[in-house]
Amino acid sequence: MKAMVLKALCNLQEYSMPLKLMDLPAPVPGEREVLLKVLACGICHTELDEIEGRASPHLPIIPGHQVVGCVEAVGSKVGTVKLGDRVGVAWIFSACGVCKFCLAGFENLCPRFAATGRDANGGYAQYMTVTETFTYPIPETFSDLQAAPLLCAGAIGYRSLRLTGLKDGQRLGLTGFGASAHLVLKMVQYRYPSCEVYVFARSAKERSFAEELGAVWTGDTIERAPYKLDSIIDTSPAWEPVVEALANLESGGRLVINAIRKEGDKRSLLNLDYPFHLWQEKELKSVANITRNDVKEFLSLAAEMNLQPEIQVFALEQANEALMEMKTGKIRGAKVLKID
Repeated sequence: MKAMVLKALCNLQEYSMPLKLMDLPAPVPGEREVLLKVLACGICHTELDEIEGRASPHLPIIPGHQVVGCVEAVGSKVGTVKLGDRVGVAWIFSACGVCKFCLAGFENLCPRFAATGRDANGGYAQYMTVTETFTYPIPETFSDLQAAPLLCAGAIGYRSLRLTGLKDGQRLGLTGFGASAHLVLKMVQYRYPSCEVYVFARSAKERSFAEELGAVWTGDTIERAPYKLDSIIDTSPAWEPVVEALANLESGGRLVINAIRKEGDKRSLLNLDYPFHLWQEKELKSVANITRNDVKEFLSLAAEMNLQPEIQVFALEQANEALMEMKTGKIRGAKVLKID
């Protein structure tokens, strides 16, 4: 099979071709695993974190954790997935199932949490294997390419939105406006039609896109919104927007950080002025991974509302090009690899 492989960490500002196109043997499924012929795989900012070393991937690794595939073979003890099924694979590749977090439904916090494309080979390839219990039926309403971003950008956005505690009629802010945030905006419009959404983004193109989708106000990440916001979801890759978002937060409001890692100088947090940014019982909460239930609930919601992500399509061999566009801020919706 053909696969794009990360063999060594690198700085993308110095090296623009981190992934190598290789011919590898197709994997063989274990007794509880399925073999997927990969049809599409979404591209996520977390891949940049892996390539540049912030997310500590197991090298060499095939990245990709927003995978849509067709089941081509099943292990001897597989019972719920059949040959020919179209299924998805998300960021959560496996969890132990027996720790206190897994038993409480918080498998995203499992100390043995394994991530697709970081700890196990992912979807930047023609084939991959995964345990059957970590696959998800893809609703028929979505094409392969449309479904791929739903498995991370959508699911993690769903978890982030739930963690805000947003109520209809409140004001929500979105800092950064890429794959996840544009799906969150659409979810808010469907579930909380009386909410106003305010978008902060450094890119004028991202701000324009947010306005097209119905944001009531847009501005740069350092600007102040015309009103204090009840909740804000930060999807930016840097630290400075976190501090700026806190300044836009209403007393008693909550900022949810939707990011695996942050780039840049951590000292920007030293610019946080406690009385101005965090006092008045403001909350700061991170999102750690997703659970299987997040993916299942979100796919059901996405089908119900016919949620259609904005996508840009690339061939498998163009993965480096797509990643560099993401690195340099050339973003409109989600980027997806079409695997032939």
